[in-house]
Amino acid sequence: MREKILIVEDEKDIIKMLDYNLKKEGFKVIDARDGEDALDLAVREFPDLILLDLMLPGIDGLEVCKALKKETKTASIPIIMLTAKGQESDKVVGLELGADDYITKPFSPRELVARIKAVLRRATEKEKLPEIFQAGDLRIDFSRISVTVNGKAATLTAKEFELLKTLLKAKGRVLSRDYLLDTIWGFDHAMEIQTRTVDVHIRTLRKKLKSESRRIITVKNYGYRFEGED
Repeated sequence: MREKILIVEDEKDIIKMLDYNLKKEGFKVIDARDGEDALDLAVREFPDLILLDLMLPGIDGLEVCKALKKETKTASIPIIMLTAKGQESDKVVGLELGADDYITKPFSPRELVARIKAVLRRATEKEKLPEIFQAGDLRIDFSRISVTVNGKAATLTAKEFELLKTLLKAKGRVLSRDYLLDTIWGFDHAMEIQTRTVDVHIRTLRKKLKSESRRIITVKNYGYRFEGED
């Protein structure tokens, strides 16, 4: 799976440079030119990491960071701030608002890529699921890749298991059909596979989860989320 990076930057040359270097490293890249677009894309695309410039037209980077960290759906997305400002106060404010790292322009693409990978590693560690997950009558053993409902085995396909695991890792956040397609079926196949494929797999997954199917919640016109609380 290729991690998705959202670049929030209004300078075309910097976007072009970042796009080239990040794609060369195997990342998927999307970009926003101002704060308003950044907030919209963060919710719709749910990137794995955001590169956020502080000096943006309209809503500045600090306000974007603050808004993202206040919103449940986007609070867990790692943020690396990019700015020409080098003052200690800017760094402190950015980190206090919840940014994960801070890099000052001009910067080396190699250094930035290394910092991105480090932040993504830390984020992955945080998102790790327990070996055994239990919610009501649903029990998932991730080490054995097995699922039981009320003590009886539920035989899931590889894609169904990955779908369930991805929903669990989101910890209650709503995941769009496009995000699930991209994550589970892969970016290279996303254009070939209809989003209804996700709906079909959700339907069969719910059948296999029986009484615990209620935990997979449909969010109309958007996607799905997993409800772990009773």
